[in-house]
Amino acid sequence: MSRSIFRKLLSMKPKPDNKRVSPARAVPAGRDKLSGELAADLDMLRNVLGNSMDLVIREFMLCDTRAALVYINGIIDKEALRENVLRALMVDTKMVNTPGYSSGNSLAARVKENVLSIANVKEAVEIGSILEGILGAGIALLFEGDHTALTLKLPAFETRSVGEPQTESVVRGPREGFVEYLYTNLSMLRRKIKSPDLRLERMQVGRVTGTDVCVAYIKGIANPKIVEEVKKRLERIELDGVLESGYIEEFIEDAPFSIFPTVGNTEKPDRVAAQLLEGRVAIFTDGTPFVLTVPYLFLESVQASEDYYSRHFSSSLFRSLRILALILTTELPALYVAISSFNPEILPTPLLLTMASSREGVPLPAIGEVLVMGVIFEVLREAGVRLPRPVGQAVSIVGALVLGDAAVSAGLVSAPAVIVTALTGIASFVVPSQSDAQIFIRFCFTIMAGFAGFFGLFLGFALILIHLASLRSYGTPYLSPLAPFSKGDLRDTFTRFPWWAMGGRPRVIGWRNPRRAGNVSPPAPPGDKRNSRGEGDG
Repeated sequence: MSRSIFRKLLSMKPKPDNKRVSPARAVPAGRDKLSGELAADLDMLRNVLGNSMDLVIREFMLCDTRAALVYINGIIDKEALRENVLRALMVDTKMVNTPGYSSGNSLAARVKENVLSIANVKEAVEIGSILEGILGAGIALLFEGDHTALTLKLPAFETRSVGEPQTESVVRGPREGFVEYLYTNLSMLRRKIKSPDLRLERMQVGRVTGTDVCVAYIKGIANPKIVEEVKKRLERIELDGVLESGYIEEFIEDAPFSIFPTVGNTEKPDRVAAQLLEGRVAIFTDGTPFVLTVPYLFLESVQASEDYYSRHFSSSLFRSLRILALILTTELPALYVAISSFNPEILPTPLLLTMASSREGVPLPAIGEVLVMGVIFEVLREAGVRLPRPVGQAVSIVGALVLGDAAVSAGLVSAPAVIVTALTGIASFVVPSQSDAQIFIRFCFTIMAGFAGFFGLFLGFALILIHLASLRSYGTPYLSPLAPFSKGDLRDTFTRFPWWAMGGRPRVIGWRNPRRAGNVSPPAPPGDKRNSRGEGDG
């Protein structure tokens, strides 16, 4: 009986409204349009905005008519307001009543056509539209006896200047990174891609915050199905607020329970531009410098934007080193545990004797000392990140030296375990985009190797490989072009071929327009017959 009553109470509970809370919904029913009475309309705006302390209402006379200027203090450009709006309204308003200037139109229309020099001026008759203009870093002009108002965009948010990105440093290449202001980031992208086919589509996500989100792609290159899928996933987000692109990433990724990211992120404009040219879609979020890109492939984690600015020989070498570092940071601790605990005979005798002497008197088994040192390293790294930069560097460096030396001197861990942990930690910084997956795989592999030796290590590797092969990012296989195999795309995987040998886009992404270069032949001395053949390679 009590259960049935409880179910009935649950059914009577009102369902939450997941639609976006637009300013129009805060307006009382029947008062959604301007009344034409200035005092009543201003009172309505005050009541809806809660008579906020940063709400500014400036009333003045305009052509013998009472008018008012409404805006939010701190988010608009006051210099532009004074020079382009107030000065025009109070000095140049004689033009409004001049014969021949459509005197039959409303006062708002005449001000818009003949007085204001601001480009982005819109007419609004609904209170909700006026509120959206005010809250969106704009101002509203209301007139006595007029049922139409004017809204103008004059944004002036306090944002940091464009500087070098903190997470993606380069030796050669552009040193500019995205900032927290959406339109600044879009302008940086426009400077890279001067094409009319670049599409920037605005959306709003977040029921309360109404965060501006922009979907960027190049028409004719990006797959329309991927673009539509991105929009659908963004529209399905039902959340009160979106404060960073990480909120959106968890809603639009293909495998939310996988340790591997299926949505890329970067704060470099040149990298976003390059990915759009390959056929990907970028998602800009207001308030963060990190831009999301889809589809995202596993091999992108070992690729850097600098690879395409340096000569292909050095780029291929460094890319191979990144792959080696990725293998070391995930498998070196497990390999050490498997050899020490199960198969020491595979080591040369001098090295085996050295390791045995160093572990003499150590109370912990190999798996125990590796796990302990791994946890200590992660704690030190987290402390170095969270503390202020000068203090954090000192804590991470001095802490690692002191703790490592003290642990070996006290006989708690062996010297080889400290060396393995140090190499593992250094290698983890080489591929930062897979850092979360690296930590998880490292500890899992170590535990499996501690219980089953090489069999556990190989079993873990096989499970990870199967999982990677099953992942998709917006319909694109995560291990492309390795699985499924694509011979032509191998030119930009483990190594990088010269630009004149990479005339085609990735086949799994840029299928609509597979060519990104014409018939380009390799460079040759003047007079060489290859200069006139124009041979290319797709």
